[in-house]
Amino acid sequence: MPSLYLAANRFGLGRRFDDPAPVDPQAWLLRQLDDYDPVPAPIAALPGRAAIAAAYVEYQDERRAMRRAAPDDAGQKDGTAAAMAPELQRLSRSAVRAHYVDAAAARLANAVATPTPFPERLVHFWSNHFAVSADKLPVIGFAGNYEFEAIRPHIMGKFSDLLIAAVRHPAMLLYLDQAQSFGPDSPVSDRVRARGRRQAPGLNENLAREIMELHTLGVRTGYTQADVTAFAKVLTGLTVAGLGRGAGQRLMPAGAADGDTVFIAPLHEPGAQSIMGKRYAQGGADQAEAVLLDLARHPATARHIATKLARHFAGDTPAPALVARLEADFLRTGGDLTSLYRTLVAAHEAWAADPAMFKSPWDWTVSVMRSLKLPALGDRQNVPVLFTQLGQPIWRPGSPAGYDDLVATWAGSAALMQRVELASRIAGRIGDRVDARQLAPLILADALTTETAQAVARADSPGQALALLYASPVFLRR
Repeated sequence: MPSLYLAANRFGLGRRFDDPAPVDPQAWLLRQLDDYDPVPAPIAALPGRAAIAAAYVEYQDERRAMRRAAPDDAGQKDGTAAAMAPELQRLSRSAVRAHYVDAAAARLANAVATPTPFPERLVHFWSNHFAVSADKLPVIGFAGNYEFEAIRPHIMGKFSDLLIAAVRHPAMLLYLDQAQSFGPDSPVSDRVRARGRRQAPGLNENLAREIMELHTLGVRTGYTQADVTAFAKVLTGLTVAGLGRGAGQRLMPAGAADGDTVFIAPLHEPGAQSIMGKRYAQGGADQAEAVLLDLARHPATARHIATKLARHFAGDTPAPALVARLEADFLRTGGDLTSLYRTLVAAHEAWAADPAMFKSPWDWTVSVMRSLKLPALGDRQNVPVLFTQLGQPIWRPGSPAGYDDLVATWAGSAALMQRVELASRIAGRIGDRVDARQLAPLILADALTTETAQAVARADSPGQALALLYASPVFLRR
């Protein structure tokens, strides 16, 4: 059993060039749970939510000003519309996107430098579980802040706290259109109809559905469409200050700063709601929290979370016994996450070399960079562009389901070729200053095979040896 390699790569993010080999890999992993820093230096240096919101508000103001300056006739052909196009392109690369780029770079820098790679892997796991996708303009700037403020501080607590923090963050509310969801019979909707409009602002079920289907219970686990609709009504009133439009923004409480998550009672659907056989009395914001707490503790949620964790650490089809132990742990502790992690570290199934799991582009790149004393990438490398080229754009899975956690997702020939090309680029930059023959036993440890050692030793040049090491079947696995 290659326990040193698995500890560093399956549980961690790859061995650093200066990491001593742990005498007891399991104890080393458990110590990291106590040493985890939720606000490491690269992330602490970033601007907070207020600065991100300010950039987006400025962007909105500029867009509105440009629309007012545009010709009234949409079909008019003059120099004004043509002159606007470059300006719109400039705005798309504004400070909103700069927050995304800077956050992605900080995420990578922290992953490369962290002395606690096991908790960092867990951050990435939970960020993907509660996925948002920076494909919508309002989400771009907030995507990194979402991981840093909603996910990182809560991965060592209760699952319910993590769930509530994720649901309430502006990135989630904006991504799944909750900020524009109005109760059909809310006071605001009644006033709209009273003014003669036939159709009041609508109820949006996106967030309610994804919470039940992806974040908690799982697909086809006993809830109905009626439950989704009732839950969507419960969630009405949750919105984001300064970043939406319409009645919700006009009703913001005094003192609400742009980017704050707020509850606006006139947008909330009044009355009790029945969800999965339980009645939730009228209670404003408390009504939603009561439902979330029940979903977080539900047996179906325990099963769903246990299965996803087991799959991440023990292969595409995890042993039913491991899933059952994690499920029992979840139910016994009320969703205590550190207890789940300890169960995983103790699980013999997670330490089996087979079935092989492939590193995602993120995992592979981080493990390459952690192994090198020299910078692997150029100083001006655009981190989001790099991972887009590798096939795993940061915080852009394109779906609330996040990236698939399956071997087939990352083991395709085209995806592997992208890694070979990057390994060759890195080798071309620094290969003459790195001895891959010495590096191989350090980073592959007890997983180093005779075939890989010989291929590295017989390479025609130091650069080729380094590229062969990073493209080797052993290094591609975790």
